[in-house]
Amino acid sequence: MIDQMFRKTIQTAVEIIAGSSEKLQSKIDEMISKGKISAEEGRKIVEEVFSTVGQHKEDYEQKFRNMVDAVIQKLNLPQSESYDKLERRVKSLEVKLGLLAKELDNRNKIYAKEAEEEKKEKKSTRKSKK
Repeated sequence: MIDQMFRKTIQTAVEIIAGSSEKLQSKIDEMISKGKISAEEGRKIVEEVFSTVGQHKEDYEQKFRNMVDAVIQKLNLPQSESYDKLERRVKSLEVKLGLLAKELDNRNKIYAKEAEEEKKEKKSTRKSKK
């Protein structure tokens, strides 16, 4: 659950970055076509931007992880290990509950059978007294 949410968030971030890259390239191409900068200058600008982003990639990723962790804590969502433990615990309790339900059903059948036998016994005792 959390892994899926994290993956979707990362995917969204990548899509935003990809969109920004395309916009940057489009803007540079526009400036080149208008003669405001040369093709070489445009290439250097794009390289500088990507170089800067690449240098700070780990910082961005760590900040992003910290933000996601903070959100998870605020929402009080269980971490993957905790979630797995809870899921195993619930399954175990479901099995135990099923066994208890069967045992209760068997006891009810026994009690019903005993009550029926007791009724028959009372009837036969009444008949023999007459």
